[in-house]
Amino acid sequence: MKSLFRSAAVQALLGWAVGLYVRLILATVRWRHENAQCVEPTLAGDGGAVALLWHGRLPMCLAVAPMWWRKRTKALISPSIDGAYLAKAMEMAGFPAIRMSSAKKGDAAKARQAVAGLREAVTWVAGGGAIVMTPDGPRGPNEVIAPGALQIAKRSGQPVFLMGIAAHPSMRLDTWDKVMLARPFGRGSVVWEGPFHVPEDADAAAIDALIEDWSQRLSAATRRAEALVARGATSPAH
Repeated sequence: MKSLFRSAAVQALLGWAVGLYVRLILATVRWRHENAQCVEPTLAGDGGAVALLWHGRLPMCLAVAPMWWRKRTKALISPSIDGAYLAKAMEMAGFPAIRMSSAKKGDAAKARQAVAGLREAVTWVAGGGAIVMTPDGPRGPNEVIAPGALQIAKRSGQPVFLMGIAAHPSMRLDTWDKVMLARPFGRGSVVWEGPFHVPEDADAAAIDALIEDWSQRLSAATRRAEALVARGATSPAH
């Protein structure tokens, strides 16, 4: 069964289905944005950006697409076989993929792949492109930012934006990331935070402190988005 799931034909079908779903949710959910003005100077300028949302909100990621379509934007997707269908779905949505994730300790091949992906992402962002990523994926722990996102921001010198996303009505799956699936024709909210920066001289301790702070901020933005859609009191449409 596992080999069937990972076959090219099944991965292509899954990519098409996920791509269709995220487009449907973008088109039918009434999305509202809070504090979206914080990202406007970056969208209008020539600089790059790193945009973060939790892995459990990936099925609703196109809520932010109309913003990031205004820049050259790519999605950071795991290079695993299982990530192939997500890369296909994001490509359908107008976000070509950079394949990168952290490598397990002792896996030299995946470590080289991770380094290559990091270099590609840094070059892209430093050159004025934006990258959207789920910094707690693909393995978790849930709602804890992995260091890779901060390394991209540090080495590129570009700002980071946090995006808390929620929708109502929705379903929550019993997965490690408690994935939220929005139902069509509901309401949704995106809460923006930023810009944040990683200092060029940030050491390991400074990086750890930023990881803790930004993880808390992104979770707070996500909880805020959940509260907004729960009571139907979202901000004016962007």
